[in-house]
Amino acid sequence: MKEEIRQNGKVVLWSDDEISIPLIFNNLCGINFSGEEYRTYIRYVAFKDMGFQPGEISYYRNGVLYKTGKIPKL
Repeated sequence: MKEEIRQNGKVVLWSDDEISIPLIFNNLCGINFSGEEYRTYIRYVAFKDMGFQPGEISYYRNGVLYKTGKIPKL
């Protein structure tokens, strides 16, 4: 199963391991982190290392939209 996280219509991350993408999507949406830990993750991992920007993100499974979320502007 191919899973992707897209932003602005472009695939930013993808995997077929069925673990990484759901975990990263939840991290980006603030489900797994909160407070300063979440802000640090967004600033230094999501923005700097992964190339995300503030705004809506989408999680796809095999090309079908599964969830949407939002990365806040910090």
